[in-house]
Amino acid sequence: MFAFTKLMQAMAGGVASPTSVDYLVVAGGGGGGKGGGLGGGGGAGGFRTSTGFAVTAGTNYTVTVGGGAAGGTTNATAASGSNSVFSSITSAGGGGGGYDNNGNTGGNGGSGGGGGGGGSPTNTNFGSGNTPSVTPSQGSNGGTGSGNGPALGAGGGGGASAVGSDGSGSAGGNGGNGTASTLSGSSVTYGGGGGGGAVSGSPAGSGGSGGGAAGGSSADGSSATANLGGGGGGGGTGSNRYGGAGGSGIVIISYPSSKTDLASIGVGLTYTKTTSGGNTIYTFTAGTGDISW
Repeated sequence: MFAFTKLMQAMAGGVASPTSVDYLVVAGGGGGGKGGGLGGGGGAGGFRTSTGFAVTAGTNYTVTVGGGAAGGTTNATAASGSNSVFSSITSAGGGGGGYDNNGNTGGNGGSGGGGGGGGSPTNTNFGSGNTPSVTPSQGSNGGTGSGNGPALGAGGGGGASAVGSDGSGSAGGNGGNGTASTLSGSSVTYGGGGGGGAVSGSPAGSGGSGGGAAGGSSADGSSATANLGGGGGGGGTGSNRYGGAGGSGIVIISYPSSKTDLASIGVGLTYTKTTSGGNTIYTFTAGTGDISW
């Protein structure tokens, strides 16, 4: 159907295929760390966007939408989110939040996971963002868990535009804020870090803007919003308080509507097609597959 449509467009007026597109590639967010003590917030999936990416008609370009990681349920750093891909552009999954009262280190990733609570005051137990390194940066570091105790506030996960806050006393650190994009046709913020878990009765960290989830106090961490790449919230105090899941990522491409439409879209991809401001916009929300013009 796509190939037939493209042929008819060409016959009608010799419409050319696009030679470049604008893109947004956001990876899946990391899971929040297991509580019981305090779990760190998950880091946001990497955020990468640019204009004028060269494309050639008849060439296949791979699209992969990264999934969010499950929240932590064991005494270890939670899982990282999955990478999202458009052609040669890869955004790294967010790092998972650290486990509770040993000050366990958050995972590295697009944005880093927050450190677990209760570590040594000198233990810089945040996960590093912008891993692997790209320019401009795809994300930020997580926050450090509060130290010198068996159950002190965990760090928030890093966000696309801001580091996660450190745990403070028995309170969890907030997740770092994400970054807004208008590529979909409206302004949407992506890549918020997850909030760190807190001691019962103390405030848990809030999720960063862009789908980051709140940490728990005497509760599990919350799960992040789908397709925004946010980090999951860290679990709070109490028996088997688990971390929240990270949010899935997204891939968006945009090009002038005066150009021919895509000739093929892989059957494994879930997507919507819209138009806005004279552009054709494809928003991919799940799966993997090739596209071509």
